[in-house]
Order: sequence, then structure tokens, then C-alpha cells
Amino acid sequence: MFDFKNYFVKNFETVFFDEPMKKHTTFKIGGNADIFVVPKSIDEIKKVISLCKEQSIPYYVIGNGSNILVGDKGFKGVIIQVFKNWSDINICENAIQAQSGASLTSVSKKALDFSLNGLEFAAGIPGTVGGGVCMNAGAYGGEMKDVVSKITVLKDDKVLELSNQDACFEYRNSRILKEKMIVLSVEFSLENGNFEEIKEKMTQFNRLRSEKQPIDFPSAGSTFKRPEGHFAGKLIMDSGLRGYTVGGASISEKHCGFVINKNNAKAKDVVTLIEDVKNIVNDKFGVVLEPEIRFIGEF
Repeated sequence: MFDFKNYFVKNFETVFFDEPMKKHTTFKIGGNADIFVVPKSIDEIKKVISLCKEQSIPYYVIGNGSNILVGDKGFKGVIIQVFKNWSDINICENAIQAQSGASLTSVSKKALDFSLNGLEFAAGIPGTVGGGVCMNAGAYGGEMKDVVSKITVLKDDKVLELSNQDACFEYRNSRILKEKMIVLSVEFSLENGNFEEIKEKMTQFNRLRSEKQPIDFPSAGSTFKRPEGHFAGKLIMDSGLRGYTVGGASISEKHCGFVINKNNAKAKDVVTLIEDVKNIVNDKFGVVLEPEIRFIGEF
């Protein structure tokens, strides 16, 4: 029988076993991952994935865990975190090149430092470049597809370079996500702007987030995608669900589009709450809400 533990200990500097996933998600929820590894290079990522495929081991790649819910029974396989060792950011004229683990906040701050316009909307999004590009993250009228020019990805053990068009961006989706590619780095094409104007716009967006979003509680960000012709938060509020609670999970009273971990919630609390909300909103308004967060592991 293949000795997984020995293999990972010998081949990777940063590896944990039976690692609590609540330590690695912004929801602060989740059971243990069998193996949690933090690769230092593309070759190490390839090595992990190759092993997982050869041995038929489930694996999942995460950044800072800002848009996922891990089941209470954990993840029976390997979690690959592309985050802490993948956060370099470089400037070349009006372009920013960032590794996938860099936070969107850090990249937008770098854009401000060099008076580059276009990433103001991302200043407070609590995710990484890789995750943001995969799901075409956006806020306040801006999306990743508006500023991304080139994406370097790993697909089937091959490093590929995709253009903006190649990525086939959609609302909170992309070809990268659909085909389970791993983002390695991203190039953003921005425009020269005025430092004070960019700073003011970022300050305004962050003020709006602070005033309207439940940033004081653990969450996975906006819970539902925006249904065509509607706003999820308003539908939920108009359904009388503000503050609706299941176990330790609640609909935020500050913004009904967010499910928060209010009191040591379990994943099952969040799942039940989401299903309740979907059913009630559909019964009342005939609109089917679709979760924006991704569900990982065993529930």
C-alpha cells in the first residue's frame, strides 16, 4: 500500500495531516482535510496533482478560502493551498503582474501606489487573484473581465497562457473554473489615472462595504448570485428573512445577501439555511436563487 504520509513528509516542506479547514476559510467553518499541502513551485503543484490522479485521490485547490464552505465531515483527500508562497506583485508601465495567491486588496493598493486606474472595485474584495479571476469576481460595477489581459494557468500538467477572450468570462464564472484549471499568475492592463481620484474612489467603496456589509462576522462573502432582474439581498429581505437563523448561521441583519457565521455555526447550519431561503424566496417571488459560494468535502 502506498505510504501517503511518508511521501508528503519527504517531498514537501509545508504539509499538515487532519488539518482543520476552519483555519483556512473566511467562514471559519469546516472539518478536517486528510492532507493539506502548500506547494512552493509549479513543479511541486504538478507533483501533487500527478500523485492524486495516479492514486485516484480527490484534490481541491484553494487560495485564502474566501468563497467556499467545507463540510463538517471534512475533505477526504488533498487540499492544495496556492496562497502564501504565491503572492508576488510586479509593475510594468501600466500593467500589473500578480501571482495567483496575492490578495485582490494588495493588488489594488499597488495600482493606487502607481496611480493606475481600473482596480478600485477590488480594493475590499476578500479574495485572491486566482480565485477572483476564476469566478470573475466583481463589485460596484467592475469585474475581473474588465481589467484582465493575460492569465497563466496549469491544465493537465501543462502551463498555458490565456487571453481575456480565451477565459470566456461570464457572471461569476469562467472557462478556467469550468475546466478546473489552476491559475498561476495574472496580468492586469490598467490606465494611468490621478492618485487622489483613485484613492477617493477606493475609500468610498470601502466605506460602503463597512456600512452595508457584515464585515465583523465570518462569512464567505455574498452568498447568492444576482438573479436576472433582481437583487438577492432585497428578495431575501422582502421575504421577511432578515436575521433568519439556523443553529449558529444567520442571514445578516446588515445585508440580507450574506449568510454569516454568527455563533460557531456548522456547515450543516449554513446548508439548511441556504435551502430554507431558496425555498421561501421561490415560493414568494418565483425566483430561484443560486449560491455563489462553492461547497467542498463531505457534509
